[in-house]
Amino acid sequence: MRHLPEPSYEVLDADRVLVAYAAGVFPMADARDAAGVYWVEPHRRAILPLDGFHLSRSLRKTIASDRFRVTADTTFERVVALCAESAGDRPETWINATIERVFATLHARGHAHSVECWDGERLVGGLYGLALGQAFFGESMVSRATDASKVALAWLVARLRVGGFRLLDCQFMTDHLASLGAVEISRRDYVALLGAALGSLGAASSVAAVPAVGDFGALDRLAPLAAAAAADTVSGPPVGKDIVQLLTQTS
Repeated sequence: MRHLPEPSYEVLDADRVLVAYAAGVFPMADARDAAGVYWVEPHRRAILPLDGFHLSRSLRKTIASDRFRVTADTTFERVVALCAESAGDRPETWINATIERVFATLHARGHAHSVECWDGERLVGGLYGLALGQAFFGESMVSRATDASKVALAWLVARLRVGGFRLLDCQFMTDHLASLGAVEISRRDYVALLGAALGSLGAASSVAAVPAVGDFGALDRLAPLAAAAAADTVSGPPVGKDIVQLLTQTS
């Protein structure tokens, strides 16, 4: 992994962040209260193949039972803040105020998204990341209840598959990600996959001016469309059984 020069908040604007991600680089902070950020380009990159999500029997049961209510983009900034909080298993995080601010801007512009897991009215987990072209760059996920982050990731993978995405970047490999199907690849292989997912965006002079090609909201339109084709079907948002079916379908 190599670190690029540390910029101040003034140069960590949304346009610069989009250009950096298109080049395979992303920002991190040394600590939650760090004043600045540094740019990172790992020698080895973790990705999760969208057709390779590992759906264990227990996780399948949890998802199908709708133990958690799962939403998307309903409370983006709360998810980022929850990811940034210290916890017993993660006393320090790399998400500082600079990163929170720029991702709030990216969310307002339609590039950054979140998946939320709820227990009643309590936010108990989720994840957030950045969509560009047919690539989704996972930034962080969090769990305050057993399996909440796994469920959020499962819903994300289903959402990306339906939306026509080709790459789910997980940045760094962890045991948690490996158990869910993530693999580690070289920088060279990652750049090739990234180029294919971005297409002409990677060569564009201003990727900020080009909307994401992948459709993050496509999953939300699946159930109403299916309902319209069957008069005896009640329309509604996707549920856990839909996600299990999507994840077990072969490409």
